[in-house]
This record gives sequence, C-alpha cells and structure tokens, in this order.
Amino acid sequence: MEMEMKDELGATVDRLAAAATLLEQTVERLAQRQSALAEDAEARIGRIVATVESRHEAELEAKLAAAELRIAELQGRAAAGAEIAGRKTLPSAMTALLAKQGVTLDSLEAGTLDAALTSLSIEQRIAVKSQLLRAGLLS
Repeated sequence: MEMEMKDELGATVDRLAAAATLLEQTVERLAQRQSALAEDAEARIGRIVATVESRHEAELEAKLAAAELRIAELQGRAAAGAEIAGRKTLPSAMTALLAKQGVTLDSLEAGTLDAALTSLSIEQRIAVKSQLLRAGLLS
C-alpha cells in the first residue's frame, strides 16, 4: 500500500511539475504577447498622431493660403480705393489764393501757374503745386 501511495504521490508530483512547466511557458507567451501588443499600440498611436498632425498642418496651410489671398485682395482694393478716393477739389484757401493771382481752374496751364506764383515764396509754391497735383488738376 505504501508503494501505491508513493507511486501515486510520484505521479502527482510529476503532473504538478508538468503543470508548472506549462504555466511557466504560458506566462512567457503572455508576456511576449503583452510586449508585442504594447509595441503595436505605440506604433498605432504614432500613426494616429502623425495623421492628426498632418491634418492640422493641412488645415493651417489652407487657412494661411486663404489669409494671404484675402490680404492681397484687400491690398488691391486699397490701391484702387486710394486712386478713386483722391481729393478732386482744392481747399477754399487755395482757390482764393489762385483767384487773387488771376488763375482760374478752368484754364490751368503750367506757364500761367508759374507766372501767377512768382510772388509767393518757394515753400508756398511747392504747397500750391502739391495740392493741385493731389486734386488731379496738374499732371
């Protein structure tokens, strides 16, 4: 009887040893799978981040292009508006000064203007001519 118990005990110990070996192998496989899954997850996260960043960059580039287009459009309008919005009349003081010198705005010629402005100082002549240029009456 003792011999049977020893044999059974030996068989049980052998089965337990085999089970322990299988458990160790299973733990190793699970650890390998876990590390593989972690690497795969890191790779997926990296791809997701790269995709999000590229979309974000594309959106920013599109917004920048739209802003540059808008700026160019506004600059074009400002340039056209500056030409249109230029002053078309002379200030009343300038009109009175020219009238005292005998110059009418209907017949404004360079020779007549220079002759009329000879009595003025250089600074005043420059001021009168620049105002006439701004008003579009001189070219």
